[in-house]
Amino acid sequence: MIRTYSAAGGATAITAPEHGDIRGSTTIVELLRMFPNGEAARLMSELHWACAHCGGAFHEPLTMAAKRHANDPRAVLEAFRALDRGGPSDEQVEAAARKVA
Repeated sequence: MIRTYSAAGGATAITAPEHGDIRGSTTIVELLRMFPNGEAARLMSELHWACAHCGGAFHEPLTMAAKRHANDPRAVLEAFRALDRGGPSDEQVEAAARKVA
């Protein structure tokens, strides 16, 4: 369980989503909550995304973040899904980090 604080005041408990539910519509903040030990943040760092740190696009869906960073959305989605299985592999990270037109 993750505790967050609202602007209105007070703590609220949020349960992290299940790992198997990573879709293109999964947001950056949801990914960070799914992997509280930092796996998603590390992958974002390997992709040269500052999302985990700047918070500028915190609620952006994963595929939209991939497009904004000129990465292949499908490769990015597969790399994040691989976190559940102890991945991603070096090849998956390379494919997700590759810039597309």
